[in-house]
Amino acid sequence: TQCSSVLFVAGYLLYFEVMRENVWLSRTIRVENEQEVITTGVYGIVRHPMYTATLFMFLSIPFVLGSWWALLVMSPCILLLAARIKNEEQVLHQGLNVYTDYTKRVRYRMIPCVVILLILL
Repeated sequence: TQCSSVLFVAGYLLYFEVMRENVWLSRTIRVENEQEVITTGVYGIVRHPMYTATLFMFLSIPFVLGSWWALLVMSPCILLLAARIKNEEQVLHQGLNVYTDYTKRVRYRMIPCVVILLILL
């Protein structure tokens, strides 16, 4: 449907904004020498905007395709994102002294004002 296509494109655009804003972005979870916590732009709203973008895209794909089977396949991705965020936050808390202060200022991990499964993990 049109709404799900808009959600997919929004996720894609958000992903590019995250890549533009965060020079420390990497597929591997690690802390680099002299790494800083990004606190501007979308990082001032949620701590993991790249995963928000991924969530938007993953959840919109089944509706774009019009396939309930795709929804079944894509749904476990939410749990995988939750596990990855939990691991990433542990690494960042250990490797970046200012990350704890950042988590106090920016409370939401992925979606503002929405408590997700991540709190349970």
